Amino acid sequence: MAEDGHADAFVPQKEIVYNGLLPYTGRVDREAAGLLAQIKTHLSRAVLLRELWPGVAFWSRKLFSFLKLYGRRFSKEDHVLFIKLLYELVTLPDLEPHMMQNYARLLIHLLKKKELLSRDDLQLPWRPLYELYERVIYSKTEHFGLIWFPTSVEHILKALIKSCRLYFPAPSTKEMLDEWRPLLCVFDVIMQKAIGNMELFLPTIMPPEEHGQGFQLWFDELMNLWMAVQNQPSWEGHLVNLFARLANDNIGYVDWTPYIPTIFTRILRSLNLPVGVSQMVAPRYLINSYDIGHLVLWITALLGGPGNPAQKELTCLFNSIASFYHPSNHGRWQSRLMRLLQRLPASVVRRVHRERHGDPNWITVVPECQRLTDADLQEFTRSLIGAALLAMFSKTGSTDAAFALQNLALLTPELVIPPVLEKTYAAMETLTEPHTLTATLSCMIGMARCLVSPNNRYPEGRAHVLPLLMGCLPGVDPNDFSKCMITFQFIATFTTLVPLVDCSSAPSRHSDLTEIEKDLCFASAEFEDFVLQFLDRCFALIDSSTLEQTRDETETDTQTHLESLVELGLASTVSTVLTQCSAEVYKVALQKVYNFATSNIFETCVSGRMVADVCRAAAKCHPAESLRLFVPHCCSVIFHITDNEELQSEIELDKELLWNLQLLSEVTRVDGEQLLKYQGDLERILCVCVRLRCKRAYALACSLLEHTLRSLSLIYPTEYRSTSGGFDTDLPIRDWGRAGDVAALGVCWHVPSAEEENFVFQLLSRLLHPELERIKGHVSGDQPMSREELLQSLAIVQHCLLGAGSMLPPLEGPHVADLVPSMVNLGGIRLHIGVDYDDSRENYRESICQTMRLLLHHILQHSEDDTKSLFVIIKIINDLMFFQGTHKKEFDSRWKSFTLVKKSMENKLHGKKQHIRALLIDRVLLQHEMRKLVVEGSEYKVVHQELLCDLLLLSTSTYSQVRSRAQNVLTAALGTYSFSYRDLIPRILRLLSPQHTAGTQQQFKGALYCLLGVHGGVCLASVRDWDCVGEVWPALVRCGLSTSMTLEKPSIGALLDDITDRINRQHDTVGIYFTVSETCVEIADQIAQSDNPMPCLEAPSVEELEEGIQRQRIRNVVAARKYEKLVNDLLDCLEDTDLPWKFEHMAADLLSLQLRDDHPLPPDAVLFFTQSLIHDSISIRKVAISAMAGILKQLKRPREKVAVKPADISGVEDPEGLSVGDREGNRWLQYDSDNLPLCQERWDSQHFVEKTHWGYYSWPREMMIHAASEKPKDDLLYEEMSEGEKIIFEYFSDPEFIDQLIEFLSLEDRKGKDSFNPRRFCLFKGLFRNYGDVFLPLLWPRLEQLASDPHESSQRCVCEITAGLIRGSKLWSFSKVDGLWQLLCPLIRTALTNITVETYTDWGTCIATACEGRDPRKLHWLFELLMESPLSGEGGSFRDASLLYVLQGGLAQQQWRVSELLHRLLTYLEPKLTQVYKNVRERIGSVLTYIFMIDVALPHTRSTRSPHVAEFVTRVLERLKPLTSEPEIHNHVHEENTQETDERTQAVKLLKTVLKWLMASAGRTFTTPVQQQLQLLPLLFKIAPVEIDESYDEMKQDARTCLSLMSQGLLYPEHIPLVLEALEEMAGNRSWHARFSVLTYLQIMVFYNLFTLLSVNAEVLRIRKLVMQLLLDEQLEVRDMAATTLSGLLQCQFFPLDFSLQTQLQTLSQTRLPKARGELASTDLVRRHAGVLGLSACILSSPYDVPDWMPQILMDLSDHLNDPQPVEMTVKKTLSEFRRTHHDNWQEHRQSFTDDQLLVLTDLLVSPCYYA
Repeated sequence: MAEDGHADAFVPQKEIVYNGLLPYTGRVDREAAGLLAQIKTHLSRAVLLRELWPGVAFWSRKLFSFLKLYGRRFSKEDHVLFIKLLYELVTLPDLEPHMMQNYARLLIHLLKKKELLSRDDLQLPWRPLYELYERVIYSKTEHFGLIWFPTSVEHILKALIKSCRLYFPAPSTKEMLDEWRPLLCVFDVIMQKAIGNMELFLPTIMPPEEHGQGFQLWFDELMNLWMAVQNQPSWEGHLVNLFARLANDNIGYVDWTPYIPTIFTRILRSLNLPVGVSQMVAPRYLINSYDIGHLVLWITALLGGPGNPAQKELTCLFNSIASFYHPSNHGRWQSRLMRLLQRLPASVVRRVHRERHGDPNWITVVPECQRLTDADLQEFTRSLIGAALLAMFSKTGSTDAAFALQNLALLTPELVIPPVLEKTYAAMETLTEPHTLTATLSCMIGMARCLVSPNNRYPEGRAHVLPLLMGCLPGVDPNDFSKCMITFQFIATFTTLVPLVDCSSAPSRHSDLTEIEKDLCFASAEFEDFVLQFLDRCFALIDSSTLEQTRDETETDTQTHLESLVELGLASTVSTVLTQCSAEVYKVALQKVYNFATSNIFETCVSGRMVADVCRAAAKCHPAESLRLFVPHCCSVIFHITDNEELQSEIELDKELLWNLQLLSEVTRVDGEQLLKYQGDLERILCVCVRLRCKRAYALACSLLEHTLRSLSLIYPTEYRSTSGGFDTDLPIRDWGRAGDVAALGVCWHVPSAEEENFVFQLLSRLLHPELERIKGHVSGDQPMSREELLQSLAIVQHCLLGAGSMLPPLEGPHVADLVPSMVNLGGIRLHIGVDYDDSRENYRESICQTMRLLLHHILQHSEDDTKSLFVIIKIINDLMFFQGTHKKEFDSRWKSFTLVKKSMENKLHGKKQHIRALLIDRVLLQHEMRKLVVEGSEYKVVHQELLCDLLLLSTSTYSQVRSRAQNVLTAALGTYSFSYRDLIPRILRLLSPQHTAGTQQQFKGALYCLLGVHGGVCLASVRDWDCVGEVWPALVRCGLSTSMTLEKPSIGALLDDITDRINRQHDTVGIYFTVSETCVEIADQIAQSDNPMPCLEAPSVEELEEGIQRQRIRNVVAARKYEKLVNDLLDCLEDTDLPWKFEHMAADLLSLQLRDDHPLPPDAVLFFTQSLIHDSISIRKVAISAMAGILKQLKRPREKVAVKPADISGVEDPEGLSVGDREGNRWLQYDSDNLPLCQERWDSQHFVEKTHWGYYSWPREMMIHAASEKPKDDLLYEEMSEGEKIIFEYFSDPEFIDQLIEFLSLEDRKGKDSFNPRRFCLFKGLFRNYGDVFLPLLWPRLEQLASDPHESSQRCVCEITAGLIRGSKLWSFSKVDGLWQLLCPLIRTALTNITVETYTDWGTCIATACEGRDPRKLHWLFELLMESPLSGEGGSFRDASLLYVLQGGLAQQQWRVSELLHRLLTYLEPKLTQVYKNVRERIGSVLTYIFMIDVALPHTRSTRSPHVAEFVTRVLERLKPLTSEPEIHNHVHEENTQETDERTQAVKLLKTVLKWLMASAGRTFTTPVQQQLQLLPLLFKIAPVEIDESYDEMKQDARTCLSLMSQGLLYPEHIPLVLEALEEMAGNRSWHARFSVLTYLQIMVFYNLFTLLSVNAEVLRIRKLVMQLLLDEQLEVRDMAATTLSGLLQCQFFPLDFSLQTQLQTLSQTRLPKARGELASTDLVRRHAGVLGLSACILSSPYDVPDWMPQILMDLSDHLNDPQPVEMTVKKTLSEFRRTHHDNWQEHRQSFTDDQLLVLTDLLVSPCYYA
C-alpha cells in the first residue's frame, strides 16, 4: 500500500473490513490517508495555537467521524498520541463541562478495543482523572447553582474511567488505597463514596507478576468486610461489582473456593424471592439488591476448575428457584429472575469464546486447568435447561428464554435442541393454544443455525428442517397477525440458511455420502412442494385482505399499522424464499406468481400493493427471466388503454390501467442493466402516463419513474444468496448453515454503466426539463397553471430528484465568510460515493434549486393558502440539500433491522464475523449508504444560506402545518452546516424584537419555535456560544414588549414555558477562561512531527504561536466582558415597567442560571437578587433565595488550614497493620464531658476535627484542620468589603428589610406539604459564615417571637434560621459562640415545648443538619440541652416521643464520637423501658438501634467504647425472668395506664419495647448479634400465634414480624449449631403454637441461608431429624406444617429424596391400625398419618415434572383413600394438587406411567370420591 514513494507505509491498528468490499475501495484508502493527515495537521495546529474553540472542537469532531467511517485506520504511534492528547485535554482543570464531555466521548471511542494497546504501549496517570471525577460528581458548588453540568456527565465519566483503568501504572493501586482507606467508616455516607471509587478505579487486569501490586493488596481486607457485613447497606452492591470484575479478569488467579457457599447464599438472598408462609414481612433493606449483570459475570468466572465446586452450587440454586419460572407464577421478582436466566448463558458463551476462539493478545490467558471443559458445559446446560423450558411460555419472559436457549444451543446443541423440537411439534399440532406456537417458534428461530449447520454435535438436527418448514405453513393465517409474523420470520430464517435445491439425484452420483446426508438428499425433493404451498398460502392471505373485505366504505383507503407489518413480512419472506431457490424451482414459482398477478385485477391500495411487492420480490432474484414475462405484458395492456385520446383528461381511470401501472412500477425495482432492453417502452409509457389527469395514475407513473431512475443510477449488490456464485455446485446440502467469508464474499455490485447514465439523463431531459420550464412560465405569468396542474408538475420534479439524486452533484458555490474567527482551517470533507460527476451535463440540482426558489416566493406572495404545493416544495428543498440517494430515516430503520437479524442469528461462540452471507452483504451496503449520509460539519455555503433563509420564511408563515414541516428541515440543516446558527440567530431575533412592528402572531410563534428547535435537535436558545446566548436570552425577555405578543393565547404561553424549560434542562455552564496546558502543547508538537501519514502543512511559526497565546489572553478577557454584558442586559430588561409578569419571571430564571464559580456576579445583579428576597411574587422570591445562597458561597473568604499529626496530639503511634474503631490513638476525638471547651483557653488549645469519619479506620496521609489562629479576624470591616458584600450588608442591617423578609419566610406555601427547606438554610448559613454575628441583634427579637408561636410555618422558619446559625458559626471565636448559645438554648427550649405533630420532623431535620459534619465538642451546649430529660412525661407521650426523635437526629450524625452520651442515654432509658404508650415505645426502639449501632463485629475492629448489645440483653433477660417459665405468653396489659407493679405485668411491658427494638434494628445494623437474638427467641415463639387472630393484638403482631425478620437473617457457619439448638429446644415445648412457629421459622431460615447450611453436612442431618420429629407431632396443624416444610426442603434439594427416606415414610404409612372401631389408638393413627403426609410431601416437591420414583408413591398413596380422617383428607388434597400442577403437560407426563398405573390414576382423578 506504499504511496508517494513511501516504502514504509504503516500498519493500521484495526480497519473496518467492509470498506475493502466496496466497489470503489481504492479511492477509500487514499481518501482515509488524506483525511488522517488533515486531522493530524489541524488538530495539533489548533492545540499549538491554543484555540480550543472552534479549532480543537471542530477537528476532534472530525476525528470522531473518521473513526466511524474507517475504524482505527492509523498506526499504533498515532493511536497512542491521540489518546494522550485527549487525556490531557479532558483533564484540563477549568474546561467547560460540555467540551470535557465531548472529549471524554471521543476518548472512550479511542480506547474501546483494549486488545490493540497493551499496558506497555500506554500508561495513563490515575490522579488527574480522579480529580476530574471528584470535581464533577462531588462538586461543592453545583448544588448552589454555581456550575451546571450536562445531565449525562456522570454516566460518561464513569465509562471513561472504565476504559482508562486498564492503563493505570502498577503502583497506582497502593496510592488509591492510601487515598480512600481513611474514608472507610461504615456509619458514614462517605463509605458509599469510598467503595464506589474503589469499584470504579481499582485496576484488575494486570500480568500475574504484578498481582502483588494489584488486587492482592486489597482482596482479603475487602472480602472479609463483605463477608462480615449484613443487611445489604447501599455500598455493598459496589463491592459485589468489584469482586465480579476481579473474578472475571483473573480466572484461575484468585482462589474463591472458601467463599463459594457465601457468594451463592447472598445471590439467592438478593433475588428477593417470597418463601414459605404468606405473612412473610419483607425487610426494608431488600431494595438494595445486586446488579444482575455483575452477578452473572461472577458466577461465570467461578465455574470450571478442578472439581468444579461452583457448578454444584449453581445447579442447586436453579433447582431451588426453578418453580418460580413456571408461567403461572409472577411477581415483582420476576424480571430479575428472567434477566439472570437470559444473561447467564450469554456470559458463559463469552467466556468459552475467550478461552477457545479468542484472538491472542496481551491480556493474560486463562490457565489450562481452569478452562471450561465440554463436560463442564454439559453440566452447566443441565442446570439451566429446566428453568429455560419453563420460562419459554411465560407471559413476559418468553424472549429472554429464547435468548437463553439460543446461547445454550451454541454450547451443547445435543442437550437443548431435542426438548425444544418436541415442544415445537406439539405446538404445531394443537390449534387451541396459539401462544405456545409463537413461543416455540421464536425459540427455534434462535437455534436455527445450530440446527442446520453440518459440523456440530447434533447431526440429526438437519433432518428436522423440512418437517418443520412444512409444519409451520398453516401459521400463515390471515386471522392471526402475530402468528403470521412469527411464521414469516421462522420461514425466512430457515430458508436463509438452507439452499432450496432438489438434490435427490445426488446419491447416485456421489459414493462418499453418510447415511444422514443421503436421507437429506432424498428429503430435499420436497422443497419444490414447500415453495409452491407457501405461495398458495400467501395468495390466500392476499385474497383475504383486499380493500373491500377489510374496510367499510366510510374508512379511508390507507392501511392499518398491522397490515403494513404483514405486508413487509410477506414481501421479505417471499424474497428470501425465492432467492434461495434453485433455478428449476424458481421457474415454476415465477410462473405461478406471474399467473396470479396477471389473471386478476387488484385494487391498488391494499391487496394490490401486496401482490406488487410479491412480484418485485420474485423479479429481484432473477431479473432477466422475470422482466421477460412482466414488462411486455404490462406495457401492451397500458399502450392498449392509453392509445385513446380522451383518457388524458379523465379524472377517474379504469382499474386495469392502474393495476398494471402499479405492477410495472414495482417490477422495475431490479438490476438496472436488465432494464436497458426495455428502454424505449419504458420511456414511452412514462411520457404518456406522468401527464395523465387522474391523480392516482400520475402518482403511480411518478413512482415508476423514480424506481426506474433509482435502478439505473444507484450502486447496490444484485444478489443475496447464501453461497456466492449460485447453487449449481454438486452438493448444496453441504452448504447448509454455512457462514459467509468476509475475505471472499464475492459481492456482485451494480455500478451504473455509461449506457445507464445516458438513459438517466435522457429521461431527465425529456421529463424534468419541460416541467421546470413550465413552472418558470407559471411564475412569470406567461402560462399560469391551476393548483392541480402545479402539484402534478411538482410531483414529477420531486420524483426525478429522488430517482436520480445520487448522480446529481451537490450544491456548490462560495462559502459564507467571517462566521467565526479562527486561525485553523475549518473546511469540510467530501467523501467519494462511487459516482464521478460529469461536469459537461446540465446540473439539474442547481436548476431545480433556482426554479423552486422562484416558485416559493411566487406562492408566498400570491397564494399562500396553497399548502399542498408548499409541502412538496419543503420536501424538495430538504432533498436538494441532503439527498444523495438515501434518506436518514430509511437508513436508520434498516440499520436497526440489520442489528436485530444479526442478534437472532449470530454465533457468539466462534465470533470473527461468522454471519451468514446475506447479512454481510447487507452490512457492506449499509457502509456505502452511511458514507452518503455523513454530512455533519459540512461547509456553510451561500447557496445554503439562501435556502435556509427561505426555510425561515416558511417557518414563520401563516399555516401551522407548513411552519412545522419547514422548522423540521431547518433544524436538520442547522445541525449539518458548521456554524450556520451564528448566521441565522440574528435573523430569527429580528422577527421577535419589539421594533419589528409589521410582524404577525404566526410569525412570532414561528420564530419562537425555531429557537426551541425540534425535540432532540439543536436548541438555538441554549447554544454554548457567548455571542449567541448574549443575543438570544435578552431578546427572549424583550419579546414580551413586542406588539404581536399576547398571553391571551394559551399556545404562546405554553411555548414560552417550553423554551424556558428546555433552557433550564439543557443549560450547562459556558466557559469563560480557556487555557491549554504545556503538556498538551508538547503532545501536539509530537503529533505535528510524526509521519505515516505526514501532516500536510508546516508546523506553525514562532510568530503564529505568539499570536495564539496573545489571542487566548484576549479571548478570555472578551468572554468575561460578554458575560457581564449579558447579565447587565437581562437586568436592563427587568427595569422596564411594561414587561409582563411572565417575562419578568423568565428573566429572573435566566439570571439565576448565570451564577458562576470562576467569576463574581456583577454588583447590580447582587442588588437585584437581594431586593428580590422581598419581591411580591413567590416564585421570584424562591429564585432569589437560591441565588443568594450561591452569591454568598461566591463571596466566601478562604480560611487558612494547618496540617496536624494525630500521633503528636494523642501521644500514641498507631500500631502496624489494620486497627479499626475505638483505640487509644483516636481517643482525643471523643466527646468527654470532663474536658469540654468551656473557656477561652481550652477552646484554643483543643484541635477540632469536623469530619466524623476521620480516624475511625485509619488516618489520612495529611490531615488538614482549620487553624485556631491567635487572633481570629471575625469581623469584616466595612471598608474591606467588596461591592457585592456591601450591598448585602446594607440590606440585612435594615430592620424594615428584615421584618419583611421574616414575614415572607414564615408564610405558608402549600398547606400541609411544606417541610424544612435546605435552600433557606444555605442562605442563613452563608450569611452568618460570611458576616459573623453582625445581624444577630436585629434578627433575635423576631426569632423569639416566632419561637413562641406554635404555628407550623413560624416554627419551620425558626428551624431553618437556627440550623443556619449553628452551622454558620463553625469558625467563630469562642466569645461569639458562647454568646450565641446563651441566646440559643432558651430559644430551643421554648420551641421544643411548643412542638406539634406538624413540626417535630422539621425540628429533627434542623438538629440533624446542625450537627452534620461538626466536632461534637464544639456543640456541647446543644447536646447537654437535649440530654436534660427527654422523657419527663410533661406534655404527654407525644412530646416525649418527639424529644427523643430530635435527640436521635443529633446523635446519629455524630456516630462513634459520642460514646459517653450514648452510655448516659442508655442508663437514662433502661428504667423507662416499660413505657405504656405505643408511640414512645416505637421511638425508644429506634433510639436503642442507634445506641447499639456502633457495636459492630467487623474484621480488625476493636471492641467499641459505646454500649454493647450483649450486656444490655443480659440485663433485659434478668427482668424478663417471670415470663420464661410460661408455655404461652398472652398480653393482658392493655393501654389503660394502670399502676400495676407485679413483676409479670412489668415484664410484659418491657417485652413489648424489646420487640420494637428488635424490629427497628432488623434492617439497620451492619452486623446482627445472633447469640443475643437467640436468647430472646424462646420468648418470641411463645407469643407468636399461628392463625391471625380477629382481635388485633399489637404484641402478637410484633412477635410475628420479629420472627419473620430474624429468620431471614444471614447466618455464619459458627452460628448454625446455636440456632438449631434453640429450635430443637422449642420443638419440645408444651405449646403447639410454639412448635408450629419453629417450622415456619425453619423454612425461611433454610431458604435464605441455603448454601451456607449445605456446606455443613452434620447440620443438614439435624434439620432433617427435626422435621421428621415434628412430622410425628400429636397436633394435626403441626404435622401439616411439617409436611409442607419437608416438601419445600425436598424441592430446593436441601437433602435428597433417597431410598432410606422413602422406606422410612412407607413404613410409617403402613402402621397397622387396631381393628377396634371405638377408640382409635391415637399414636398409631398419628404415625400412619405422618407417613402419608411424608409421601404427599414427596409428590408435591416436584410440581412440574414426574421423576421416576413418583408413579410408585402415587400408587402407594391411593391405597389410603379409605383410611379414617385426617388421612383420607390428606390423600384427596394431594391428588387434586397433583392434577392441578401436572394438567398442563399431561400428554408429556403420562409417558412416565405404565398402563396399569394410568388406569388406577384415571380412576382416582375422576372417581366419585374426588368430588365427594
